[in-house]
Amino acid sequence: MSGFKEFLLRGNLIELAVAFIMGAAFATVVSSFTKLMLDLIGLIVQVQGLSGLAVRGVNIGQFLTALITFVLTAAVIYFLIVLPYNRVTSLRKSEEPAVATPSSEELLTEIRDLLRDRA
Repeated sequence: MSGFKEFLLRGNLIELAVAFIMGAAFATVVSSFTKLMLDLIGLIVQVQGLSGLAVRGVNIGQFLTALITFVLTAAVIYFLIVLPYNRVTSLRKSEEPAVATPSSEELLTEIRDLLRDRA
């Protein structure tokens, strides 16, 4: 039973659960934003519901709706999640002090001294 409790209280599991819940909430926001944009596009094209759009008897509206939904979802995710995350991580990397690496001469000197102590 203690192993199960330890498994549940691991940081990764809690973080995953929070990410899942936040993802579901974010999906709702993106979905409503997409519906808004599709309605605006429908007003511009003057079609009630873009999914009913047909060209020469071929219904291309559903494909266009899916394509626009995909592009808008990708744009929202990129501009609201990926881009800010990359900026924050690049700021953190620039704040980290540079680790001084020893020169080849210092490494050779250290190897020489270790070999001398061994003999």
